[in-house]
Amino acid sequence: MTDRLKRINELAAIAKTRPLTEEETKERDTLRKEYLAQFRANFRGILDNTSIKRPDGSLEPLQKKK
Repeated sequence: MTDRLKRINELAAIAKTRPLTEEETKERDTLRKEYLAQFRANFRGILDNTSIKRPDGSLEPLQKKK
């Protein structure tokens, strides 16, 4: 687990016991945005390298929806 994700989980645990301070809330929001951006980029990379194998044996890369 990355340090970013560990910190997000720590802040979530703190939020269950007491309200987060303004600084903690800003940190949590920033960390979440960074984490989601990284997740989306990684997932996009997976999809970009995924192909569909047709019955005739040919490979066709996934097409982006318009």
